[in-house]
Amino acid sequence: MRGGRRIALLAFTTSLAACAMAPARDDSLVVPPEAAATVAPSGDGSIYAAGAGLALFEDQKAHRVGDLLTVLLVEKTNAEKKANTSTAKKTSDDIVNPTLFGRPLSVKGTGVLGFDLGSDQSFTGSGASTQSNALSGSVTVFVTRVLPNGNLVVRGEKQLALNQGSERVALEGIVRPVDIATNNTVSSDRVAAAKISYAGSGAVADANAMGWLARFFNSVLFPF
Repeated sequence: MRGGRRIALLAFTTSLAACAMAPARDDSLVVPPEAAATVAPSGDGSIYAAGAGLALFEDQKAHRVGDLLTVLLVEKTNAEKKANTSTAKKTSDDIVNPTLFGRPLSVKGTGVLGFDLGSDQSFTGSGASTQSNALSGSVTVFVTRVLPNGNLVVRGEKQLALNQGSERVALEGIVRPVDIATNNTVSSDRVAAAKISYAGSGAVADANAMGWLARFFNSVLFPF
């Protein structure tokens, strides 16, 4: 009976540890408060009204706080590293037994001062590392700030609810107005100080994640 209680207590403690090691995930979609479109103040004159300009001969591009901008994700990285090292060293010395008065120095017919020295050392090492990543799609972001030089600080995210989970794409960075196309889009490789995150949750993501005990045996904390 006591053994059953101990097993149940151990299982309960293990489940609590697993929950504690799993990082909390925040999937809430939050609109940046600074991206809220401001209401244009009433004009003081009959012709000009501050903040109520109308572009008649130019493309409608994001240029004010609260405007929307579509970022085309064209991220693709490839990294490859190889290293090969090979060394070899071979040494050989032969010292002939000396002679004295025309006779070799020996004890019972065996030379005592003649010997051979030899060493042979070699080392071979190699290493290789290859990594590639690709991310395509699009995400529409808010203009949260306009810098003094005219560059736009953008931020936004997109969340997709699928059958067995959800996918979330978030992006923030700085965009030059000159890089914005006529259809109000910009490629992600033109976003400065870009922070792009892609994460998934649900049954598929959980099945692809390593368990907490397996992570311990594959971490630097494991002494063997």
